[in-house]
Amino acid sequence: MKYLMWLLNAAIFFVLFAFALNNQDSVTLHLFFGASWQAPLVLVILVALVLGVFLGVAVMLPLWLRAHRARRQHNTSPSVLADNAFSDTSVMQPLSQIDRRHGL
Repeated sequence: MKYLMWLLNAAIFFVLFAFALNNQDSVTLHLFFGASWQAPLVLVILVALVLGVFLGVAVMLPLWLRAHRARRQHNTSPSVLADNAFSDTSVMQPLSQIDRRHGL
């Protein structure tokens, strides 16, 4: 499986590398207020990808931090530690007795 993943990664790399080699022509981006930027097409696509990833992370970061803070606060509260349902081993059932719904 490890070698299959290496082969898949190498194939993706070579396809992207061939794409970059085939798209070296200059393109002109006409920005606002009459400004323009001339660069190779592959560089324009790379910049657009990086900006998209950055904006996606920037939008999701407050939600991730809020969830992390709530999870940390929930895990350290004294009532949760005292009422932990998994601390009692008599509640645990063997796998053969667990109801197997939905193919799980």
